[in-house]
Amino acid sequence: MNLDVFSSYTWYEMWSPITLIIIVLASVIYARKIIYSSNYKVTKKQMAYFYTAAVSLYIVKGSPLKIASEHFSFSAHVIEVMTVLFIVLPLFILSMPPQWARQYFWNHKLKFTIKLLGHPWMAALLFNGVLTAYFAPQIFNYIQQNPVFSIISQAFLLITGFLMWWTIIMPLPEISKFSYFTRVAYIFLNAVLLMPIGIFLLVGISEAHYPLYAAVAGELIPSLSAVYDQQLGGGILKAIQLTSYGIALFYLIGNWSKKEDEREGQIDDENIRVVQGVVIHLPKK
Repeated sequence: MNLDVFSSYTWYEMWSPITLIIIVLASVIYARKIIYSSNYKVTKKQMAYFYTAAVSLYIVKGSPLKIASEHFSFSAHVIEVMTVLFIVLPLFILSMPPQWARQYFWNHKLKFTIKLLGHPWMAALLFNGVLTAYFAPQIFNYIQQNPVFSIISQAFLLITGFLMWWTIIMPLPEISKFSYFTRVAYIFLNAVLLMPIGIFLLVGISEAHYPLYAAVAGELIPSLSAVYDQQLGGGILKAIQLTSYGIALFYLIGNWSKKEDEREGQIDDENIRVVQGVVIHLPKK
């Protein structure tokens, strides 16, 4: 790796203090308003999720990786986007105490929007459609030419990604109306919907489709051509996506198994009738 490409950048550009200050302030607010508040019960796991998300966010948004992402490497850009969408977002949702999520999302004006756009199939189509369009060469090249469009598109990805993970994680008991089977099937659907852009980047490329990175190909990693950089980006996209979904599946199936074990041997009162001292088990509907 040729680190000399960073020599023209100041320490301020290399290690964004503004990004660091924002993340530190968010962490302080989380500690003071949530962890130490008597209104919420925060577990050690939830704290670990939040601070892991905070560190991951700074690595991709405030470190030299951000410069590589913006100026030198398409695969670095994929790492940035996929880390935010598939690591930071789910960890942030997992870090929310149910009482806090209920107060600021479900019992808030946002409830209608979350119910409408957070419907599983709507959220899946929106998120994967937007992410696929974002990496499509013609759209990507146009977006990168205009910083305003770049910010808007990534903000939209954040919103749709949040809704998609909200459906999988279901942080509030009162809205967990989707069965474990439905949520497992939903993860498989999301994996399939993002497959076309992954395949295109991995095996469907025979020429450089991203001029921004083709012009500087090999400057950061001499042996990495523009085409190989795009293929590496496709591999990273699928690796982060499948790893994130694999972890989600592991926990969902584990919780599903625990639920089934808890139900074994228990009597379902709703399906029992007593007739003259004889207990009759009615079939479940």
